[in-house]
Amino acid sequence: MNRIMEERLFTIFHDLHNCPERGWEETQTTAYLVDFLQNEGLKPQTFSSMTGLYVDIGKGEPTVGFRTDIDALWQEVDGTFQANHSCGHDGHMTVALGMLLRLKEELTSGAVRVIFQPAEETGQGAKAIADTGIIDSLTYLYGAHVRPIAELSDGTYAPAIQHGAAKMIQGEIQGTEAHGARPEEGINAIEVASALVEALKRIWIASSASGSVKLTQLEAGGTSGNIVPGNASFRIDMRARENETMEKLTDGLKKAIDSVTALYGATITTTITAQMAAAQTDMHAESILQQAIKEVAGEKAKAEAIVTPGGEDFHFYPSMKPDLRTTMLGIGCGVSPGLHHPEMTFNFKRLPVAAEIITRTLLLTLQQTQGTEK
Repeated sequence: MNRIMEERLFTIFHDLHNCPERGWEETQTTAYLVDFLQNEGLKPQTFSSMTGLYVDIGKGEPTVGFRTDIDALWQEVDGTFQANHSCGHDGHMTVALGMLLRLKEELTSGAVRVIFQPAEETGQGAKAIADTGIIDSLTYLYGAHVRPIAELSDGTYAPAIQHGAAKMIQGEIQGTEAHGARPEEGINAIEVASALVEALKRIWIASSASGSVKLTQLEAGGTSGNIVPGNASFRIDMRARENETMEKLTDGLKKAIDSVTALYGATITTTITAQMAAAQTDMHAESILQQAIKEVAGEKAKAEAIVTPGGEDFHFYPSMKPDLRTTMLGIGCGVSPGLHHPEMTFNFKRLPVAAEIITRTLLLTLQQTQGTEK
């Protein structure tokens, strides 16, 4: 990629970085992307029911695609809660746009669909996109994500990111308030929550499996210390390496709640607020991406697939379309102090290389699926 293109991508990144928006609220980001793509002679398609868009390039019905996320996190930055690009989605969009600019020069046959997906951080964006039907014609779908330096050295690239499954749950406990001097007349919501914590410790999974379920937030009681609190709210964080393990943890949570409510006579209700599927990487897609890394960045820049405890809603795509072949490019760009840190930074110079890698990956995939050579 030439210097002029790199400078253009830096400008794009700067524009996107300074326009962070929460999931489902990415209106300015969507407008920026639409304007950029139209100016490049492409025909972006927006959605009537949500933010985000997709665009096709090439001739015919797309069979190969690339997905980027477009939302930012909502977090405290310098004492103020605000939208903040601390997960690298601004960089992912930059890679997607750079790849489209390169495809305009390189694509000679076939078609590619590029999806700019909203609300990844909510765990609902991929599902909403899949429900529109725009992935139905695809046989391959690639993604990308910047990686912390602890996982991937700066200047190296991985052909797969093995994210785990994750589930965030919000719950409410309804007991009965009572005077502190007569606790037997009430149902203490804090005691119910404590019993739930103990019950969670007795959810067993296979010794060879990896997973956890834990209470991460509890709010109960008011300003008076002589009242037995009848109500409480809590949050639970669940993680698992495999989707099957997540199913077992979910079943265990239900049994734990049933046992605690039966013991105390309280009512416990729960709502899933976010959910991520574990990675289901396709080995052939991974091998194509690995070849592209080697061709573009060289053998020394090629890293092994990453196993990470984080979650990513990209992996809902193969869950909802089982014949879809997917993998994600891990971009080693020195992310520090870490993903989701309010002051997260990374080495921008790796993004143009990532755009070249994805471009080459899509072209190689089209060659193999069409049985032709460029």
